Amino acid sequence: MAPKPSQVSAKAGRIADLCLMAYPMIVTLALEETARSYFNNLRRVHFPAHSNYLEAHLTLFYRLPSDEPAIGDILQSLWPSVPLWLDVTDVVCFGTGVAFSLACEPLLALHRQLQQAFDPWLIRQDRQPLRPHITIQNKVTAFKAQRLQQELKAAFVPFPVRAAGWATWLYLGGPWKPLASYPFPGAAGTEPEALLV
Repeated sequence: MAPKPSQVSAKAGRIADLCLMAYPMIVTLALEETARSYFNNLRRVHFPAHSNYLEAHLTLFYRLPSDEPAIGDILQSLWPSVPLWLDVTDVVCFGTGVAFSLACEPLLALHRQLQQAFDPWLIRQDRQPLRPHITIQNKVTAFKAQRLQQELKAAFVPFPVRAAGWATWLYLGGPWKPLASYPFPGAAGTEPEALLV
């Protein structure tokens, strides 16, 4: 006897709930399209292909409970009051890879507010001061990382990028699954968009 649609739906809902409980949530800062394309192109060229299953990203929190609805409410309530611009200030080597450093005092202030709001759920790593960066190479030899840093730094000129909103993801032990996006006021489409079904 085939299960009723309502039974199938209920089972699917329970499976989705178990996924949310099993996998932590990551929170990132989304960038506008031009900046996102620029960093993604660099990542496609320089990141080892076998482990490049993510787009370029700026991580704000690494491990939050994905089944906690208050997190979405907090992200929706803590928005910048003016357009949020970040300065890309340097190209840095961190041993096995290369990243761009970014600076933005309003973002740091917002991050501290989010830390206070997320305090019951924060792991030690997420309690640290934010050091904004976007990784475009990782998991290579120190020689390759140093060579790429020197190559990029030789032509580097600081430039601004604009933030587009918050984004949340499920961490699946490697790949990430998009959960929801929270565009900032003034960005295209300012209503939070749930992506996980």
